[in-house]
Amino acid sequence: MSEQRAVQILSPSGLSCLRCDFALPIGDYDEGCPRCASEGHAANLRLVYRGAVTGRIILPSASRISLGEGGTPQIGAPDLAAAVGLGRLSLKLEWCNPTGSHKDRMSAQLLARARERGARLVVGASSGNAGVSLAAYAARAGLGAEVATTPAMPAGARRAICAYGARLVEVADSAARWEHVGRRVAEGAFAATNYRRPAVGTNPFGIAGYKALAAEIAAQGLPDLVVVPCARGDLLSGLLLGFDELGLGMPRLVAAEPFPRLARVLAGADYRASFPGTTAQLSIGGDTVTFQALHALRESRGTAIVVDDAAAWAAQRRLGRAGLHAELAAAAAVAALFVLGAEGSLAGRHAVALLTGSGSGAMDGDAPPTETKPTDQRGT
Repeated sequence: MSEQRAVQILSPSGLSCLRCDFALPIGDYDEGCPRCASEGHAANLRLVYRGAVTGRIILPSASRISLGEGGTPQIGAPDLAAAVGLGRLSLKLEWCNPTGSHKDRMSAQLLARARERGARLVVGASSGNAGVSLAAYAARAGLGAEVATTPAMPAGARRAICAYGARLVEVADSAARWEHVGRRVAEGAFAATNYRRPAVGTNPFGIAGYKALAAEIAAQGLPDLVVVPCARGDLLSGLLLGFDELGLGMPRLVAAEPFPRLARVLAGADYRASFPGTTAQLSIGGDTVTFQALHALRESRGTAIVVDDAAAWAAQRRLGRAGLHAELAAAAAVAALFVLGAEGSLAGRHAVALLTGSGSGAMDGDAPPTETKPTDQRGT
C-alpha cells in the first residue's frame, strides 16, 4: 500500500491515556492525563477515533497548515550497512522537510489545532529545530509565535526564527524556558511544546503528525528496526501509534540518546527522575524522560542506545563520506547502529535510521571537539 492510500482523515472522538487508558473528551490537556497527574505521574494522551478503517493511519485534520511537509526521500546506504553488519540500511532524509527537520510534520497538525481553538499566539521552548518549525508554520497560519530559548541556541536557528516574524525570548537555562512558556500559557497562549515537569510531551494533535512517517517507511518495506534520535519522545510515540494503526507489524524502535536517560529507566530507574548530562547534541539534550518514550520502547520491544559526542561525530564523518551532512544529533541514529552491530544482533536485518536534521541547517552550531567544547544543553 502506498503511503497516500495508507492515510485517512477523521475527526477524533476523544482521548485516552497511554499509561492507564483513562478516557477523556476532546480537549487540550497540557498536564497530560489528569488521573495520572493526581497520582504523581506524568503521562501523555493519544487521540481516539470512531469508524476508523483498519490498516490505515489516521490524521485528525484535513486542513493542516501545510508547507509541503512529508514525502521525504528514503535512500539506501549499502556501504554503511556493510560496515555496521546490517543486511540493509535505509536513511530517511527528514531534513528535506520545509524548515529542515522532522518537526514540520508535527507543526502542520499542531498549528491546525491552535487555529481551530481560536488561538492568537503559540508559544514553545526550543533549542533550535522545533522553534524554527513553529515560527514558520505559525506564520503560514497567520498566528503569532514566541520561542523561549537559552544562549546556546545556534545563530542559524535564531536568524530563521526572526525571519519568520516570531518573537525570540532568551532566558538563562532550560528550566527558565519552561517557566516562561507556563506563564504565557496561563495568560492565554497555546502551548506548542512541553513545559511541565515531570515532562509529559507535546500536544497529541501534534504528535499525530508523525504517524505519516510510519506510513512512508512501511511503503518501502517494513523494516526490522527504526532508529530515532530521542529527547522527549514525541517522534518515538508518533511512530508507535502509526505502525500500530497500519497493522503490518511493529518494527523494533531504538532511541539514540547522548547520555543515559531512557537506558537508566529501562534498567529500573523512575522515569520521573532527573538525568543530567553534558552534550553537544543540542537537539536531543535535556535531563528528562517521558512516559510516552518509555511506552514506545516497551511496546515495540525496543531499546535505548547511548551515543556520546565522540561517537556522534564519528558517525557524522562517515555520513559525510557518503555524501550526507547530518546534524550531530541526527548522526547519533547511525552511531547507535554501530553499537548494536558490535553486539552481533543485526546480521541480515533491515534498519531505517531517521536523519532528523541537516548539518547545514538551523542547528549549524555543531563542530568536532577540536573546534569547540560541548556544553550542558537541554533540548525540547
